[in-house]
Amino acid sequence: MKANSVEVFKDAPVPKAVFLNAIPSIVSMIMVLIYNLADAFFIGRTGDGDMFTAVSLVTPAFLIFMAIGMLFGIGGTSLVSRKLGEGDEAIAKKVSSFCFWTGAVLGVIFMVLILVFIEPICRLIGASDQTLPYTKSYFSIVSIALPFLIVSNAFSNIIRAEGKANVAMIGMIIGNMLNVVLDPIMISVLDWGIAGAAVATVVGNVAATLFYFFHIISKNSIFSISLKDYAFRNGILSNVLKIGLPASLNNILMSLSNIVVNNFMQGFCDDAVGGLGVAFKVNTITVMLLIGLGTGIQPLLGYCYGARNVKRFESVIKFSVVVAFIMSIVMSLISFLLSGPLVRAFIEVESQVGYGTAFVKILVISGPILGLLFVMINALQAMGAAIPSLILSASRQGIIYLPLLLVINALTESENMLVLTQPITDYLAVILAVVLFIITFKKFKKRVDGENLTKVESPKDARDA
Repeated sequence: MKANSVEVFKDAPVPKAVFLNAIPSIVSMIMVLIYNLADAFFIGRTGDGDMFTAVSLVTPAFLIFMAIGMLFGIGGTSLVSRKLGEGDEAIAKKVSSFCFWTGAVLGVIFMVLILVFIEPICRLIGASDQTLPYTKSYFSIVSIALPFLIVSNAFSNIIRAEGKANVAMIGMIIGNMLNVVLDPIMISVLDWGIAGAAVATVVGNVAATLFYFFHIISKNSIFSISLKDYAFRNGILSNVLKIGLPASLNNILMSLSNIVVNNFMQGFCDDAVGGLGVAFKVNTITVMLLIGLGTGIQPLLGYCYGARNVKRFESVIKFSVVVAFIMSIVMSLISFLLSGPLVRAFIEVESQVGYGTAFVKILVISGPILGLLFVMINALQAMGAAIPSLILSASRQGIIYLPLLLVINALTESENMLVLTQPITDYLAVILAVVLFIITFKKFKKRVDGENLTKVESPKDARDA
């Protein structure tokens, strides 16, 4: 790895180190955001509410597979960055080859399963008789992108661990901008409708994967995708999974919970489902930017952790929390004040606009504290804290959210109360995240103090002998 990449982690002033890592990550998340919103935006321009609802139904299911890419991406990044902090570069080739090929094979398996069982899967995610044809068409085509989706999402994270945040960002820009450019052409100009949106998604993911592929095989990377470097023993599999699983679990549970709430919303009407879909997309603008900050600082924190630099680790956390809070407040105000125009940017069906605007104003309640949540989550992952990460990931969208959602659905007949479940959960999750971080950080600090004490005492012991 080039020295200047290490020096940013090691010696750059904390604000500079944070921004140099966070800004490309935030830009990458903006690209993911554009990618996630593009299909809904251009489908919304057609004025067909059923097509828009179909995209809203498939999105949370598709995000599950993005979460699998995150499993390898976050798990691989955490392992590589900690090992680089310890001065061990040899692990990078083995980890990257493992993540590439395992992710690709899983993508092929899931693609085949979806194509074989497409109709029952569409029913499961909430498709009605009216929206089923569009849902099947969209989901069956985008499933072709699954191997590329998993690999590109994995390496948009892993490449940051070698100090190449800009390369990771460029790959995301290439894939997502292709999707954005092709969407209006294939949806409207070629008149392919929802199938055109799906084809654009496939092309974008293939392009991003090819970009990362050529970077890895070049001389500018310490990584490898050669099968001779493929390995899962000696802690590679266990270390990737113990951090990757909690990270992906949060996204998987978020997708599953969206599927559950979509099914509950369908009990009211399809317009409520479409309104909720666009509200989630507007809320995603804030969430993605804050996730970008969190994931951007994770390699920096991981390096500090591996190097046992407690003071720098603590300084990065404090500065990042301040930045996260400012971003959270600004984005929450924008989402609340511009909720109507933002919703109308995606859909022109008035019955869905009303639902969407009301739902956005509810979801934004937890906006001011979300930045703190994502900083804490990534700090735990950077420290390799598997159990705390697992507890937090399982709690936010599973242990806390789903039971609360089921209770509210049973006790009320209000669409707004169903949506309010998310902000309530977020506040509880932030409290839990702060407690888990404090406990884990104190253990880290105590361990480093013990190691330093041992180093100081060793020379004296040697002289006494």
